[in-house]
Amino acid sequence: MRLLVISLLALFASLSLLIIGNSFLITLLGLRFSLLGIDPSTIGIVMVCYSAGFVIGSLYADRVVRRVGHIRAFAVFAALAGMAALIYPMTYNVWFWGLLRALGGLSIAALFIIIESWFSAVATNSNRSTIFSLYQIAAYSAAAGGQLLIGNGNPINYTLFSLAALFIVAGIIPLSLSRMQSPEIHENTERMSLLQLIRLAPLGVVAAFTSGIFLGSFYALVPLFASLTGLASDQVSIYMFASILTAMLFAWPIGWICDRAKRSHVLLAISTLAAVACTANILVIDMAFTWRLVALCACMGLASTIYSIAVAITNDMMDSSQIIAASSGLMLSYGLGSVLGPLLSSTLMEYSTPVALFQTLAAALTAMAVFTLYRQYRVPPLPVAAQEHFITAIPDVHGMPEMDPRNEEFVDTPIEELFKDEPVEVETGNEGELMPTDNNIAAASTQTDAPTESEGHADQPRNAGG
Repeated sequence: MRLLVISLLALFASLSLLIIGNSFLITLLGLRFSLLGIDPSTIGIVMVCYSAGFVIGSLYADRVVRRVGHIRAFAVFAALAGMAALIYPMTYNVWFWGLLRALGGLSIAALFIIIESWFSAVATNSNRSTIFSLYQIAAYSAAAGGQLLIGNGNPINYTLFSLAALFIVAGIIPLSLSRMQSPEIHENTERMSLLQLIRLAPLGVVAAFTSGIFLGSFYALVPLFASLTGLASDQVSIYMFASILTAMLFAWPIGWICDRAKRSHVLLAISTLAAVACTANILVIDMAFTWRLVALCACMGLASTIYSIAVAITNDMMDSSQIIAASSGLMLSYGLGSVLGPLLSSTLMEYSTPVALFQTLAAALTAMAVFTLYRQYRVPPLPVAAQEHFITAIPDVHGMPEMDPRNEEFVDTPIEELFKDEPVEVETGNEGELMPTDNNIAAASTQTDAPTESEGHADQPRNAGG
């Protein structure tokens, strides 16, 4: 238990520092671009580069980890993300900013992969549901807390960017001080094309895509919308903090409902209510800040649950061996939506008014509700008794499909294996030769006489997380 607590403290500390710095940076950039008077369509292109980089990092960063190891890879990608944050105030070239956003997205995706592989390694079948839930709480809380840093300086100056970089780089410290051994990352051999997933679970794929449109546009453009409609930096800080915190508070009640009602009905209700909440953000734009805050919290709280419902609907149609492959397909669908959403919304904001952001989101959510009705007409919803247990998922973080408690192929790894003893020192003989100690001789003779545990179980598969 002591080793488990030590390892989890290090993991949660590194995770929280990374998310605080990254979420703070995303909102900070939206405000800075607005204050510099950059066109919304250009801002949309720059901000969407983060999503593109995140998708690339999710697909290919594990190759770097296999080549140089977890600690070195973690230090490299944290340094890259920190460097990108520091460079923004040094230049006014918007296309270079786009390159920095892509580099930041790639680095953050890699960092999440590394942390999550450690989470998978310390989890067991008896505690992984608890760890999974704590992971979600920590991610939401850190993302919300990062917004409170916005009002501590001028977004034009370098100070706040240095603060964001400090949080990101500080994420190296807890894991670097931990004595945990690096877990293994195995390439997932299970593959499922997006077209195949669409044939098996079209409603889940479309819901993930819609979630990408909403959340991608929300994080990239709501700070810009708030600034263009008269909110000060400290108000934007509260605006974003309260909405992300509401998303965390809504996740569990809606999950409780999803386990007791037909999920397509829940998806229909959530999509419809979220579309209404988006429309409310347009109607209250000239009202007091409190009303604007309530409208945004209702919108974010409802729409943020759509991805989790998409995962649940999709996994209801899969067996346990397909969960990881299906999760990868849903992440791809979400990634495509998170690229399209900011590009479309920012273009409409430039050629219309700032409220075009919520008009676009309301239209996307309405289309989601209409498609849900169509699928209910074509295929009867799955009975509640046949549904899998609902699990909250955050697409903005990597998602940890290997940690999903519904994954029956999860294999426990003893925590002691992650805290192996340091290599035994050897003594130097009189003639300068390396001489083994008595303890080493005894250990060597024991290993010679009997096969090791790893030799006796060489054919057993290892968990993908370690």
